[in-house]
Amino acid sequence: MASTTKPDPGPGPGDSSSFTLPGPIPGTGAGAGGLHTTNTTADDREPGAVPGTKQRNPKWYKIHLFRGMINDLRRRAPYYLSDWTDAWNYRVIPATVYMYFANILPALAFSLDMFTKTDRMYGVNEVLLASVLGAVVFSLLACQPLVIVGVTGPITVFNYTVYDIMEPTGTNYMAFMCWIGLWSLVFHWILAVTNSCNWLRYVTRFPCDVFGFYVAFIYLQKGIQVLERLGDAEPFYLSVVVALCVFAIAYICGELGDSGLFNHTVRVFLKDYGTPLTAVFFTGFVHFGKMENIHLDNLEVSKAFFPTPHEDGWIRGWFIPFWDIPAGHIFLAIPFALLLTILFWFDHNVSSLIAQGTEFPLRKPAGFHWDLFLLGLTTGVSGLLGIPFPNGLIPQAPFHTASLCVTKVVTNDDTDADSSEAKGHPAESYEYKPVSVVEQRVSNLAQGLLTLGTMTGPLLVVLHLIPQGVLAGLFFIMGYQALAGNGITQKLIFLFKDSRLTSPNHPLNNKALRRSRVWLFVIIELIGFGATFAITQTVAAVGFPVFIFALIPVRAVLLPKWLSKEELAALDGPTASPFTMESVGGSYGSADEGEEGRESSRSSSGGDEGSGDGVLGGYGPSSAAGKNKSKNSKVAGEKSAEELAELGQRSRLSVGSGRSSLRRGSTAVDEIQQGQSQGQVHRRAHHQAGR
Repeated sequence: MASTTKPDPGPGPGDSSSFTLPGPIPGTGAGAGGLHTTNTTADDREPGAVPGTKQRNPKWYKIHLFRGMINDLRRRAPYYLSDWTDAWNYRVIPATVYMYFANILPALAFSLDMFTKTDRMYGVNEVLLASVLGAVVFSLLACQPLVIVGVTGPITVFNYTVYDIMEPTGTNYMAFMCWIGLWSLVFHWILAVTNSCNWLRYVTRFPCDVFGFYVAFIYLQKGIQVLERLGDAEPFYLSVVVALCVFAIAYICGELGDSGLFNHTVRVFLKDYGTPLTAVFFTGFVHFGKMENIHLDNLEVSKAFFPTPHEDGWIRGWFIPFWDIPAGHIFLAIPFALLLTILFWFDHNVSSLIAQGTEFPLRKPAGFHWDLFLLGLTTGVSGLLGIPFPNGLIPQAPFHTASLCVTKVVTNDDTDADSSEAKGHPAESYEYKPVSVVEQRVSNLAQGLLTLGTMTGPLLVVLHLIPQGVLAGLFFIMGYQALAGNGITQKLIFLFKDSRLTSPNHPLNNKALRRSRVWLFVIIELIGFGATFAITQTVAAVGFPVFIFALIPVRAVLLPKWLSKEELAALDGPTASPFTMESVGGSYGSADEGEEGRESSRSSSGGDEGSGDGVLGGYGPSSAAGKNKSKNSKVAGEKSAEELAELGQRSRLSVGSGRSSLRRGSTAVDEIQQGQSQGQVHRRAHHQAGR
């Protein structure tokens, strides 16, 4: 590093006054490798405190109300205009079309599930309107407009579980759900005002992978349940064939998109549009030849822009009479609202973290506190409208960011290429490295407006033609691709793979990391997944958010007792970059693992998690981050310069004036020093002299 300033190593292990984070310098966004800072962020520092100096952490019970939301808005507001002007980029159009299909196809599948299990309380229009509400609100007002918001698998489970519990009581189900939404609005706003998102610093890859594994199995289970409801006659067998064909063709399109076959344009087309085109083809395929005489159940739809009618033909309005419910049931909705709030706090924030993962070179700041406030607003409005509660989508949210990446081809210079090819497994000759992301609001808003257009009469007629077997196939391909990109799956593949065929650059192929420790980590993850999935199969399924939330203290408290810091650094890591985590005070995943551990963690977070490519592909963090750091890359020699340039791009300077701007270049540390006031320089010199 071409800097004459020695990085501050921070307090020693025995210093309990503060602890060093590898994250950004408060007010600058500089990451690991630059000047370190304590775990005292803009949300927690005392007024007038000097950035970059050691501070005592405030007591946990001293809450600065609204501080997180205000700081989020202050950091993001200067970029609001550029969020619209930056949309003048060719990547926005394909990203909009891609996200429209990637969002609407799972939404239709979930609408079928809720339509069946809630006795027509929710249908296609309700799910589409929920997606529109989330897209419009978050694209216009959110601090993280790249996050796609809509109806998820977990909220589907929550909705029909509440229906199973309350239906025998004879209460007004929609009014009861409305009160759940209103109470949850209050809880969301309390959490946002009290800066609860600061606890996201403890959300590492561990709980994200377990939750993603759970979501993937929910997809697979829903596909099987769709087919189970079709009986055992000819429609069932034809639907099974159609579902498997949809899965197979979509899988092949995804593999071709990631292969070296054809030219780049064809590969991107297959990867982005293979799945929706497959669904369109097999919607018409079932009408060929003798198959036309077999009656298949199609997707149920209603009138344009009207709620789903009941079996007797009665159609409710878009406003729920929430007063039409016993007073006791109003308060009975409180525990359900608490569970919903826990689910959304975790699910939405994890979606935001993954959408701003370490593999994406983002330059604009995040804002978790303000977005949680907006999520409470959409939850309450959804309850009043009688639509499913929307929140951040996994895997669509990271898909959106990946589709907006501008990449370049990096050629590998593998010195062992001849020996690898002789063994029958040729080495990769190139890879696509993301160099920037088109950070804007237009693509999210546009895909939401396209979804609104889907509620029109002609398009609803088209949706009604989709056989349920096609929807089952969509569930299968989403589940498979979510599993393929999950960190648990990647670790299992590593464990079962012949060690002689494992790349020496694999993040887990570490002499200091025994395979037994990898097995222990994976078994703990599978136990967490098993407990969460098992409870969703019972009447107590409404309580599954508690199991998901419990994964955070398991990682923060229990795992450090069973695994060393070096082992955790290789097996786990921060979900998002230090720049993104500045909004919540840094990342716990590498806060206590030392500089060496942080380097291993960053490598693991990229190379171990698989690829996020494909149309509904795996949403796990892309392996590009790990590959880009490979020693075999021709650009490996430029690593230090690139890291410094990244720091320069993400640094927010002018600390004394209280305003921030992005800087580029390889002298981020020098610029930060120049931006400090004379008094701060004296304090820093005094601090260094004292040490």
